[in-house]
Amino acid sequence: MEPEEFDSDVLRQFVLAFKKGKLKPIVKSQPVPKNNKGPVKVVVGKTFDTIVMDPKNDVLIEFYAPWCGHCKKLEPVYNELGKKYKNEKNLIIAKMDATANDVTNDHYKVEGFPTIYFAPKDKKSNPIKFEGGDRDLEHLSKFIEEHATKLSR
Repeated sequence: MEPEEFDSDVLRQFVLAFKKGKLKPIVKSQPVPKNNKGPVKVVVGKTFDTIVMDPKNDVLIEFYAPWCGHCKKLEPVYNELGKKYKNEKNLIIAKMDATANDVTNDHYKVEGFPTIYFAPKDKKSNPIKFEGGDRDLEHLSKFIEEHATKLSR
C-alpha cells in the first residue's frame, strides 16, 4: 500500500480491494532497459517473468549486487560467457541487480552474491543453482552445456 493520503476511508478501501483479490503486488523494479540487445540481457523486477520464466528459452541468470567484489570480478567472465553463447536461439544469459529489483518467484532464492541459476525451459519451477565450481568461463560453460535443453553445437 502506497497511499498519498492516509485515513480510515483509504485503509477501508484498500482492505476491501485486498479481500476481493483486486490488488496487484508492488514489485520493486528498476526501469525496463530501452536497449537490451547485448550478449548479457538485463533483467529487472518488471521483466523477470517475461525473460527468466519464458518457457521457450533456457536462461542462465546471475543475481548480483553492484557493491559486491565477487560480482565485479565475475563481470568480465560473464560478459565473455554471453558472447560465447550469443548465437544460441534458445539460451539467454542474463543478470539482475538483486538489490534494486524484486525476484518475483520463490524458487529463485538469493542468499548471497553472486547467485547463479540455470532455468531450463521445461522446468522453470525447478531451477538449478550453480554451486561448488569456479566462476570462470570453463566451469560456467560446462554448467550450461550440462543442463541446456538444446544447443546448436
